[in-house]
Amino acid sequence: MIEATSLTKRYGPKTAVEDLSFTVKPGVVTGFLGPNGAGKSTTMRMLLGLDAPTSGRASVNGRSYADHPAPLHEVGVLLEARAIHTGRSAFNHLLALAATTGIPRSRVEEVIELVGLREVAKKRAGGFSLGMGQRLGIASALLGDPATVILDEPVNGLDPEGILWIRNLLKALAAEGRTVFVSSHLMSEMALTAEHLIIVGRGRLIADTSVKEFIRQASSNTVRVRTPDAERLREQLSGPDVTITSDEAGVLNVTGLSSEQIGQTAADHHVVLYELTNQSASLEEAFMELTHDAVEYQAVPAATRKTAGTATEGRAA
Repeated sequence: MIEATSLTKRYGPKTAVEDLSFTVKPGVVTGFLGPNGAGKSTTMRMLLGLDAPTSGRASVNGRSYADHPAPLHEVGVLLEARAIHTGRSAFNHLLALAATTGIPRSRVEEVIELVGLREVAKKRAGGFSLGMGQRLGIASALLGDPATVILDEPVNGLDPEGILWIRNLLKALAAEGRTVFVSSHLMSEMALTAEHLIIVGRGRLIADTSVKEFIRQASSNTVRVRTPDAERLREQLSGPDVTITSDEAGVLNVTGLSSEQIGQTAADHHVVLYELTNQSASLEEAFMELTHDAVEYQAVPAATRKTAGTATEGRAA
């Protein structure tokens, strides 16, 4: 289990993390999300004792990271996959790590096989591609067979097969009862991998909830209805608290009624339905809506840049 209690980190006048509290429980994959500059990396570094909090405390399995006598056996970490001795082979890199806490050579061979690096295990890690480097970093995190795994952007550089592999691996680790804490900017992948979310913005906690609940709260409760008798159904569904729009022939977008209510009304008036679908927001849409005001760095849309440039040229003329 990971616990953060009132974590605050200041760098001079800048507050990177402010009064942040959350718990990451074992048995589920927990996603750690936030815009660039939200404080995710700083938070992870404080969890691991790499940055000292200005105030508050962090613990992993009931202790601060530094208090664990054999931390590789407690916490597996991937913060920077390329933090390796580039002149060593993948195997020797892992063997050197294993030697620091008495991990046997056989375990090195196991994780090499697990992450799919057996064919290149004796090659210099400095020549690895980004994806191969990620696999080596994940092997390092799993070396001590830890109860807790903390991974920062583990799918960076992985091909589709690699992304599927890491997704299944994380779910399998959680199913074994381990604590799995993963940050990522790939919302589509988080939607498929995580069950719970910790979301931060500008150093503060924005949400601590399940993926399903987060998406449900962001959804508009709109039902898409496709029928050959759209106008007659529209008349029957219309009411003071019902909004009905249409963006294509034979399709109604209904807000204010459940799919059950719409289906019953259609049946009562003998209206044929081809489709009756609840429209849910995607994780990406829900995330963008929630964090819009917490984005520290926002690009100017292309259309705005063009308009601004034209206006400037006009003044210069």
